[in-house]
Formats: sequence, C-alpha cells, structure tokens
Amino acid sequence: MTTISSLIASNPSKEEAKAAMSEHAEVRSEEIQKSQADPETAERFIAEKRIGERIRRLRLKKSMGLVELGKHTGLSASFLSQLETGRVVPTLRNLARIAMVFSKDLSYFFDSEPSAMFRIHRQKDRVRMPQTGVEPPTYTFESLGYMVPDRHMDPYFAEFIPMEGQPEPKAHVHQGFEFLYILSGQLDLKHGEHNCTLEPGDSVYFDAATPHSYQCAGKKSAEAIIVTMHQPPQAQPMRASGGAQRPGMGGAARANGGNGGNGGEERLERVL
Repeated sequence: MTTISSLIASNPSKEEAKAAMSEHAEVRSEEIQKSQADPETAERFIAEKRIGERIRRLRLKKSMGLVELGKHTGLSASFLSQLETGRVVPTLRNLARIAMVFSKDLSYFFDSEPSAMFRIHRQKDRVRMPQTGVEPPTYTFESLGYMVPDRHMDPYFAEFIPMEGQPEPKAHVHQGFEFLYILSGQLDLKHGEHNCTLEPGDSVYFDAATPHSYQCAGKKSAEAIIVTMHQPPQAQPMRASGGAQRPGMGGAARANGGNGGNGGEERLERVL
C-alpha cells in the first residue's frame, strides 16, 4: 500500500495523491469498524451471562412476584417479564435498580457462575461418631454431607441404642427446621407438647426452635436419616466470625465446622 509520506517524497501528480488518500481513508474505516463491538455480538454476550435467569432466581428466592418487584424498582411487570425471558436487553440503570432491591452489586449479573455442586460420600469413607457428654452414649451418627462446604442443610445417619433404665433425654433447640425418616426400629420423639412413637417408614418435619428430644423405644436399635435445615435469623446480619453457637445437647467444639474433616459430625452434637 502506498503511504502518504512516500507520495510526498516522490512528488506525485494530483490523481495519484487523490487515489492514495482515498485508499488510506478506506483502510482507516475498516480498522475502526473492527475495533467496535457490533450489536449482535453485544446481545450474544448478554445472553451468555443469562442475566434474565439470574433476576428470576433472585425474585423467586424471595417469593416475590413481578408486580411487587416492579413497585420496588419503578419498572413495569411486563417489562420485567420480558427482561427475565431475554426478550429485552437491560440497561445498567435498570440493573442497578434491581440489584439494590436484592442487596447485590452490579457485578453479580456479570461474574461467572460457580459450577453446580456435586459430591459423593462413600459409605467406606464415613466416620461413625458416638454421642458425647453421656456415658454410655445413647446414639451414634455419621455425617452424610461433611465434604460439602457452606452447606445449607446437614444430612445424617443416626442409630439410637436401646438402654435399660435410661434417664429422660434432655430436650434441645436450634435454628431452622428438621426432617427425620425412620429406617428401622422404633423411636420416641417429643416436640413441645407432642409425644409420638415413630416406626419404619414414618417421617416427621418440625420446627427445630421448639424443644425436642429422641429416645429408642424398642429392644432393638432404631436407625434414622436426619436432615437439619439452616435458617439464620432474618433480623440480624450474619457475622463473619465469632457467631453464636446453636444450642444443643453435647455442645461440641466449633473447630472444623462446615469446612470438611469431621465438621459434620461435630455439628450434629448441637442439633441431635
């Protein structure tokens, strides 16, 4: 390609100079176009971030309807619906309004999403732990989710041992909810004013903030799956460290809680 400087040095004719200037302008125009993001590429980038899906997940997590979200953001329910389904492209101003409703930063909508959680816990790898603080122990347990960090529920396998002349079990409470499914044997459950005996195949779901206790009711051990679901207080912000320990029978140490190792086993001592 002939350059402007080379033309000047060679003293070209008017026609040659005009042609060279035209060629230079065309090349410059192509370079500018290559450096600009076309609308199609921009929309594809937004689609890959699945911003609409992220907004919908935030809204449903708060059990919030489109109309209610519209009242908080000043956006119409129809526009929000189109936004969630990807039929319209959001502006930063609109995203900022939505982010503030859910106490999120704008970067939430553009950061890469973490990979889906998937962990297998083999039976041979689990550790069976006895109840602490009671001799002899009235139950043993195994954490079924100890390899999952920052989990929102804690599943356990528990075996309740029949004891002759065993004292009345001490009731305890903790935040959240609890689910229990009987695999074998019989188990007495006390929950507030409720007293019941559970048999194989029976299950129960209850508010764990109400005092509750368990006790083997038969001559054979009772085996059960227990799942505790966390529910931190709504009115109090979670502290980064030094948070209050959930009360429970045994009061095990907090070391390694929820960070692998035997954190799951230690955590059960506060809920079982």
